[in-house]
Amino acid sequence: MNEEQQAGTGSPRLPAELIDWLTKPIGRFLYIEAAAGLVLLLFTIVALVLSNSPWSHPFLGVWETPVGIQIGSLEFTRSLREWINEALMTLFFFLIALELKRELVLGELRRPRMAALPIAAALGGMFVPAVLYLILQLGQPGQNGWGTVMATDTAFVIGCLALLGSRIPQSLRVFMLSLAIVDDIGAILVVAIGYGGHLRWEALALAVVGIALVRGIALLGVRNIMIYFLVGGLIWLAVDASGIHATVTGVILGLMTPVSTWVSDKRLRAILDQVVAYPPGEHWSGDSEDRKALRMAEVAAREALSPVERLEMILHPWVGFVIMPLFAFANAGVPISFADLGNSVTVAVFVGFALGKPVGVFVFSWLAVRTGIAIRPPDLDWMFLAAGGLLAGIGFTMALFIANLAFSSSLINAAKLGILSASVFSAAAGIALLSRWALRGK
Repeated sequence: MNEEQQAGTGSPRLPAELIDWLTKPIGRFLYIEAAAGLVLLLFTIVALVLSNSPWSHPFLGVWETPVGIQIGSLEFTRSLREWINEALMTLFFFLIALELKRELVLGELRRPRMAALPIAAALGGMFVPAVLYLILQLGQPGQNGWGTVMATDTAFVIGCLALLGSRIPQSLRVFMLSLAIVDDIGAILVVAIGYGGHLRWEALALAVVGIALVRGIALLGVRNIMIYFLVGGLIWLAVDASGIHATVTGVILGLMTPVSTWVSDKRLRAILDQVVAYPPGEHWSGDSEDRKALRMAEVAAREALSPVERLEMILHPWVGFVIMPLFAFANAGVPISFADLGNSVTVAVFVGFALGKPVGVFVFSWLAVRTGIAIRPPDLDWMFLAAGGLLAGIGFTMALFIANLAFSSSLINAAKLGILSASVFSAAAGIALLSRWALRGK
């Protein structure tokens, strides 16, 4: 069929190209959020295997390779692992903040009593594990690592829920996703407050000026994303120099991102109707009126989505399938020694996640519902919620991130072993309880 015949069919689709055979399956794959958890798991396993193999020394050493620039006496150098943990992970935190902003304005969290349940659960899931950890580590060298046991890994939790498909209620997925987002924001605040360095006020002032600049150019109507990323990079450098952990930049800019669209649906339809009104033919070139209308339609179609939505669509595949697996590859490698299983830090981390998380999530959720602060969806049975609490003990990404800040080199491997063992236990226990309760419900 030639182009004229195709045009006559009135099919509202773009012309097909050979590359579509590749991009369409990949596109479908990227929209499956749980797939990111599988990729993350694969890279974690590979990192563990390599770090316990004859190639352990070169594998672990490559992440300490210094990378940076030097201009005269000015030097800006970090290890490869630090670039991943501080620069690339800023985009991870930026995406988390975008998701939180969308949920607060458009999603489940916009209704206070519905939002109160996952917020209460997240608070309990942070407070109880931290208290248990401090009880076990008070006065010991690992005392400063209390923040490690506070966060839940979103990708692994959603991946575990995906294994059970339609056998579990959708409300549980929404609850766990909301809990994990609030959990991550709490962990980021812990990083900023508990694990920052000595403050340099002049650098902090520059960061504030940069944030004001972002707000200013937004009010002026600048919509070029690259300009915002450029200014955001400068803010990142200022925050990094200030003594506050630079990843906080991602949270601040994410929460500043607008949720409203620039072009309304009504205006978009009017602009598209204007393009359709031109008769078909070879006239979409030059500086003609129809060419201008087509350019306007291109901008309108892009701006009919809010900046939050557009940025999520751009970043989600990169964060889920590149940044997080790369982070796991650089940080999950730990030489496993059975002697470390009895280490007090390993035990404290394990108890914080495996016991503190489910207890904190369940008790605080029950208290929120009992006092009338929160509403529990009818299909979200208490047993499902208890199983969700177990899954919340999968700390992985954020736990490893905070552990690298909190522990000395002599304790970091023990902490990582506690994180990995607790994550495996929590995933297995949570899936087992969910499977049993889902089958009983049928």
